[in-house]
Amino acid sequence: MKSSIFTQDTAFKKHVAEGLSAKSKFLSSRYFYDKKGDAIFQQIMAMPEYYLTNSEMEIFTEQATDIISAFGMKKDQPFELIELGAGDGTKTVKLLTALENQNYTFEYLPVDISENALTQLKDALSIQLPELRINPKQGEYFKILQELLTSDKPKIILFIGSNLGNMSDEIANTFLQSLSSYLKKQDKILLGLDLIKSADIVLPAYNDPTGITRDFNLNLLTRINRELGGNFNIQHFSHQAEYSEETGITKSFIKSNIAQKVTITSINKTFDFDKNELIHTEISRKYNDSILNMVLGGTNLSVIQKFTDQKGYFTDFLLKKN
Repeated sequence: MKSSIFTQDTAFKKHVAEGLSAKSKFLSSRYFYDKKGDAIFQQIMAMPEYYLTNSEMEIFTEQATDIISAFGMKKDQPFELIELGAGDGTKTVKLLTALENQNYTFEYLPVDISENALTQLKDALSIQLPELRINPKQGEYFKILQELLTSDKPKIILFIGSNLGNMSDEIANTFLQSLSSYLKKQDKILLGLDLIKSADIVLPAYNDPTGITRDFNLNLLTRINRELGGNFNIQHFSHQAEYSEETGITKSFIKSNIAQKVTITSINKTFDFDKNELIHTEISRKYNDSILNMVLGGTNLSVIQKFTDQKGYFTDFLLKKN
């Protein structure tokens, strides 16, 4: 991030201008993750209501050996373990520890758009697993994967934490088709997905009573104020979340509590907000087998094994390229 008065991230500027000019306003969840956003998300993952972390942590803790066996790698065969959206690596360290303990030959390449998250991850792993070969990559997923194509080593991609759920089904299908294009036959993807369940379980994870998810959502406006010269009055906006058991989709919004105008200096625009007008910020799709099979259509990827927590809340699907 630049130290100038306003960010030089032209993609951020362009996105904010486009999203707030739309008839139905929107902002991408990818911009949640500045330094403060990273810290708040750590709090979210520690919330008792945020079952996703504990469910996948259980899978990685209790079934790490089975997952590694399903990878089908020989211990003396060098391979690359590439994690897209690595974050703090809290769950992944269980898998890394098991791989190290079983003497597999591999390099861990965490990929994240947040340089801050990668720095913290590398520092933590240097203490927890000092012998680990780690090569962090900051940037866009497919740009990094393009660079990694020069390696002939087999690849196992980790895309866990229900990150695919932040995409619409159409975008998820396009994403998986693109991801498949960077893989060789028999390369694998471990894909973590939240499963469809009742609203009384799902909704508190996205609208907790202590307001951590609210702070996470509204921090996006704070970031626009700081980096783009916006004058959002955060007190005049609130967090709203909704979930449909029928569709299995959670949506998060920022709601304007009053009719108001907001000016963003760096893009030289003023935006009108009606009272109760919504800015759509995030989608969180919940899956079952039929939805996943639909999203996998045309991707050249197939499910070869799945690992589910005891409550049946979350599954890590192992896919291979055919």
